[in-house]
Amino acid sequence: MAEPATFQALVRTATRQNWVVYSKRPFAGPQQVLAYLSRYTHRVGISNRRLLALDPKEQTVAFDYKDYADGARHKTMHLPLGEFIRRLRLHLLPPRFVKIRHYGLLANRGRQVRLQEARALLQAQSPTGQPLPELKPTPLISPTLPVCPHCGWAALVLVRIVAPLRLASPPTLDSS
Repeated sequence: MAEPATFQALVRTATRQNWVVYSKRPFAGPQQVLAYLSRYTHRVGISNRRLLALDPKEQTVAFDYKDYADGARHKTMHLPLGEFIRRLRLHLLPPRFVKIRHYGLLANRGRQVRLQEARALLQAQSPTGQPLPELKPTPLISPTLPVCPHCGWAALVLVRIVAPLRLASPPTLDSS
């Protein structure tokens, strides 16, 4: 593990210069970029149709893949079961990680209101082409419900307090 002083020196070196982010316009347009990204954010590591065979005796898995080095031809790969599982697990996110996070205008809380305000400022219409209806602000605080002291949400109901989960070390296996 690096020393904290060494790490701080590295951070100072990296932040000493002004960084300029340069990105070109996509050649095929923004729809192509969204299509490309959606293929990776909304799918599983390998689909069922690509799984061809499982040989329990040999402990191998056969699956279909595209060999882009050979003109994008479909080929079959046979892997030992352990190696197949290892490669599949590379596509699984660790606990509590999410694949897509929305922030700013697209954050969940108040998204519709912010998008409507942005469209009004840009003098744009809704995606359907219909004029946007006026939103009336709704009061966040109801006198009958308890209110969260942090976010102001008026549907706060304390069910119970849960202690943080502590991961126990795995039990040692005695092979004797």
